[in-house]
Amino acid sequence: MWLELLLGLVTHPGYDFPLPTGHRFPATKFSQLMTILAQDGVLKGFTQYQPGALTAKDLSVVHCPIYVSSFLNGTLSAEAMRVLGLNWSEELRNRSLLAPAGTLKAARLALIDGIACHAAGGTHHAHYNHGAGYCVFNDLAYAARQLVNEAIVEQVLIFDCDVHQGDGTAQIFASDDRIFTCSLHCRSNYPTRRALSDLDVEIEIGTGDDAYLKILEDTLILIKDRGLQPDLVLYDAGVDVHVDDSLGRLALSNAGIRARDEMVIRHFRGQNCAVATVIGGGYGPNIEELALRHSQVFRAALAVEGAIGDRLMIENLAQE
Repeated sequence: MWLELLLGLVTHPGYDFPLPTGHRFPATKFSQLMTILAQDGVLKGFTQYQPGALTAKDLSVVHCPIYVSSFLNGTLSAEAMRVLGLNWSEELRNRSLLAPAGTLKAARLALIDGIACHAAGGTHHAHYNHGAGYCVFNDLAYAARQLVNEAIVEQVLIFDCDVHQGDGTAQIFASDDRIFTCSLHCRSNYPTRRALSDLDVEIEIGTGDDAYLKILEDTLILIKDRGLQPDLVLYDAGVDVHVDDSLGRLALSNAGIRARDEMVIRHFRGQNCAVATVIGGGYGPNIEELALRHSQVFRAALAVEGAIGDRLMIENLAQE
């Protein structure tokens, strides 16, 4: 039976890290997400994997070695830490070496099984030589660059649906035609100074489910019409598009987020592209509700892959 097939899910207990009381970044949402997935039975559809830690040399494929070593040693300037928006700690240091490896592991699993999910990632504001917007190292950029450098894939599409532009990713790949960057984001939001993605789609403040999904559909058609044929899609399923997100400014519902995730995954899997998902941004004081929003992409992955499996099984039976 198709339902016996388990998808890969990458996670690590070290993804949570301490921050001062009242900090805007929900640093315990990663473990809460796993709790929600377990409570709702979603984890039954996945096999869990843990990443190993990267080295400073590993990260140098997309980041300045001086920046990497300064962060890892805890010697970044006060101004650099202010731009990053986080408080340095050993726990943050350690998780910053784990999370990019987690996205790479999810990508490798997706290339084998068709789709895999990472219960972290989406740190798209990290630039070559500095971190920003709660993003230390750019996991999307690291995974994409590593796989093309290894010649495992020829072309990667980074499809970013976080509410904020993936400026760091766009900057890192500005001159790398092996990696196509597409960012769908709120027109009036962080960052103030934008980079230039290969395709930027700016969405007006207050856009809700129906209008957003139409823009998304048009964007997917546009990418297809351009003849782009990626071996791998890295999908940033940020939930800060939600109407109640404290940093979002768009107006999607939980159902809208689920529909978005299913649309993206179904589209690319329908073209036989491998898809690796990351959870991206999501902010607010209610960690349980936030984790529920993040869980939608895992539910969508199971729903889409199950439907594809059912179709293939029917096709195979018809040929017998």
